[in-house]
Amino acid sequence: MYKRLVIKVGSHVLTQDNEISHNRMNNLVEFISKLKEHNCEVILVSSGAVSAGYTKLSLDKKIIENRQALASIGQPLLLKLYQQKFEKYGIICSQVLLYSEVFENSEHLYHAKAAIDTLLQNSVVPILNENDTVTIDELLFGDNDRMSAHVAHFFDASLLVLLSDIDALYDKDPNKCSDAKVRSIVRSISDEELTQEHTPNNEFATGGIVTKLQAADFLLKHNKEMFLSSGFNLGIVESFVLDNTQNGGTLFSNNTR
Repeated sequence: MYKRLVIKVGSHVLTQDNEISHNRMNNLVEFISKLKEHNCEVILVSSGAVSAGYTKLSLDKKIIENRQALASIGQPLLLKLYQQKFEKYGIICSQVLLYSEVFENSEHLYHAKAAIDTLLQNSVVPILNENDTVTIDELLFGDNDRMSAHVAHFFDASLLVLLSDIDALYDKDPNKCSDAKVRSIVRSISDEELTQEHTPNNEFATGGIVTKLQAADFLLKHNKEMFLSSGFNLGIVESFVLDNTQNGGTLFSNNTR
């Protein structure tokens, strides 16, 4: 059982028909509550601020300034929803907005880690996101995938769980090839895979499989693990984390199991 892990949930998991999916969010919060019952510290990296904002103001999401405005509207809405849902389990959650420079400045990183450690020591679930209103990298390039890998490494988690509409890494594109097979365990990632064109699957998503592979590559190089799994069926990740049983998804790991 992992002592501390990071869960990153994608915007496509949290939204359906341009609305926040309360059912999926409820399932996520319930899963996190189960982890905490097993004394696991959980850091949640949550996308969805732009889509939450869009439920209140229908701006053209193709314009970067509009997406920044929507993130500004949606971030407090998203946190309020999480607070309401975690409260049912007696869990306090908090909001932490980061930017990439935090991981490049030792002093900023020290203080950020101290805050996260204090929250976790007091059984709080920190909910992290890129500060989308003033930082556009995440909006353009899917940095929540990559940011979550940095969070896992620098904040001392041994596993990153990516919950996505992409349920695993396949040996070929499953949308085009009916004979595509899941790669259950991956120990290295080729340069070709890491430099593919980004292919987001939904208007709110920003990354696709490439940013997930880049996140995994970063963690593999730091001898940490990442598990890519469906955010629509949490039974798979629950079995992996709680029962050490892999029934699906892809584990990126240097360790021999």
